[in-house]
Amino acid sequence: MGRNTRKRRTPLATKAIAASAALALGGGGLIWANFYASAHESNNSGQNQTKAATGQVATIACPDVQQKLTNIPAKAQQGVATELANLDKQITEAYARLASTRQAQTQDANFVQNAIVGPLKEKRAATLDRIRIDIQRVGGQADAAGLQALAACTTQTANQTNAGGQNNGGQQQNGGQQQGGQQQGGQASANPSASASAGAGQNIGGQAGNGPVAADFVDITKVQPNVAAKPQKSGNASTGTFITRCGVNANKNHNTDNVIVAPGVTNGAHHLHDYVGNQKVDAFANNNTLIADQTSCQNQSDLSAYYWPVVRIQDGTQDFDQNAAGGGTEGNVGKILTPVQAQIKYVGSPTSKVTAMPQFLRIITGDAKTTTNGLANANAHWSCTGFENKVQLTTQYPICPQGSNVVRTFAFQSCWDGTNIDSANHRTHVAFADAAGNCANGFKAIPQLTMRLVYKITPPVLQNGQVKNAYAVDGFPEQLHKAATDHDDFIAVFKNNLATKIANCINNGQRCQ
Repeated sequence: MGRNTRKRRTPLATKAIAASAALALGGGGLIWANFYASAHESNNSGQNQTKAATGQVATIACPDVQQKLTNIPAKAQQGVATELANLDKQITEAYARLASTRQAQTQDANFVQNAIVGPLKEKRAATLDRIRIDIQRVGGQADAAGLQALAACTTQTANQTNAGGQNNGGQQQNGGQQQGGQQQGGQASANPSASASAGAGQNIGGQAGNGPVAADFVDITKVQPNVAAKPQKSGNASTGTFITRCGVNANKNHNTDNVIVAPGVTNGAHHLHDYVGNQKVDAFANNNTLIADQTSCQNQSDLSAYYWPVVRIQDGTQDFDQNAAGGGTEGNVGKILTPVQAQIKYVGSPTSKVTAMPQFLRIITGDAKTTTNGLANANAHWSCTGFENKVQLTTQYPICPQGSNVVRTFAFQSCWDGTNIDSANHRTHVAFADAAGNCANGFKAIPQLTMRLVYKITPPVLQNGQVKNAYAVDGFPEQLHKAATDHDDFIAVFKNNLATKIANCINNGQRCQ
């Protein structure tokens, strides 16, 4: 999707925000420098011009290799997953160096390329070659030239990363998300003047220095309604619902692994997850351990793993992981918020009956790397209680009025290829229905998992181009805590024929739990 560039520009800054502003997180933690220097600084001295030019570099963007891999032999999957995790680690380390060398960047216009981006390319090239070897060693096909073409990374400016208010109609998931049977529209067109007042390009990057910024927030009362009408139901529609009650993670079951995308890799997510349902999910979980473990769900036959990135309030407070990998040492700071409500519901298709979910089906919805990949796979939906049927936001966090709570909703892919419980890029085995609610040829409708998380959050305050008491979703540090990076993960694990019971309930038009 192309960006809408009609956003109003803020006046030219007369002085760059001090590049030396930084936050040291704990003893020996990474230094996350304030890199949101003015992207529009005007001056005459060559030294200041260098400072203005280099100060615009906000983050590093590298091709998402995992998205490109669509066919990995089973025997190579573990090795490739390990190398993909190494690529993420390399980007994290490069981004940390970018954030902690601002002074050097102001003195040398070539510093970022020579000291950060160039060496990163060399590391990535070696890792990509190991991926090729892993695949070819077991008889698979790997395009060496194609892989090496993914080695080079670029830099992005603050303006490029401030997606808030710059994208209209953002949802691009085959006709949009179906939320509980209701077709959701895409990203709201935020009030341009409100975005301008947020001071894009001049914001202090959150408590950790890597976001969020003022342009990442919008007063929801100033956003035009954007939720589309739900698709019409045919005579063959599956109209029932099944609710499973699994709690809000009040017991604080957290880790920074992601067993779907990085099995066997500790801290493979580089950010913290809430877990409900299956209680023993970590990087080393497998199908055998998942089916044997306990669950937080009231229905003890539901051993499914439901997990999502935590939300934190950035008001100066810290949490248990302020000095830990995936937490403060990777720019995920602030007090972790527990949802006040967490609804997990399965719904049907407006055009057909549904097939029971296969055991151990893996689904990831949304994209944790939209700052790099764009919005093609974004499926973040943010709103406020009282506004959910009118406004859904993808690229901005809502500022809710007094008495209204922040709401995150997810609607997972509801079409399955009928064969695979996962795919190499964790996407192609499932898909979204089209705008009319139909699955593509060869795909079967399955119960659509929907989730609604509600948070009680004191409204952030936008003032002088800065945001106070910001909140943000955890993420990869170089993704700058953008709202669009929100995502959700699911592994279907059912006992006592529960998957079939869910499908029958939905197909029969019943309300079950």
